[in-house]
Amino acid sequence: MTAGATTGGCQCGAVRYRVSGTLAEPHVCHCRMCQKAAGNYFLPLARAESSNVEITRGEPGWFHSSDPVRRGFCGKCGTPLFLETVGSGIIYVTLGSLDDPTALPPARQCGTEAKMPWFGSLHEMPGEATEDSDTMDGVPLASITASNHQHPDHDTARWPMEEKR
Repeated sequence: MTAGATTGGCQCGAVRYRVSGTLAEPHVCHCRMCQKAAGNYFLPLARAESSNVEITRGEPGWFHSSDPVRRGFCGKCGTPLFLETVGSGIIYVTLGSLDDPTALPPARQCGTEAKMPWFGSLHEMPGEATEDSDTMDGVPLASITASNHQHPDHDTARWPMEEKR
């Protein structure tokens, strides 16, 4: 649970937000709907009062994944940002979109009927840090890092940077 102001946004920086007050109930949802919405095996979320969430840059796009639930995302880069039960006064923020995602670790799981059966063995799989790799599919990682278009993990006065293309 966090108190105070928490900021976050999408990968490209077109949509930024600030949550005043508390982010509560941090959790990981494994349900199939969240898997599809995240394009991933699960979706980490935390709860906020809708009135405490302010969009500080841009506007999210919205998709109704069911009649009562809509999901907010960046229309430019596709980053999932929000889940809202319409009319409830509650909105969930994706934990990966927070500027400091380490500040709010999940405390529970839901939708476990769709949890990947091999999650329990993740810690046994080989792994390496990004900086320990030289290439990705033959492309030098240094060139990927040097041409990074990702928004930094903090608010900026202006974004995006001038387009190079």
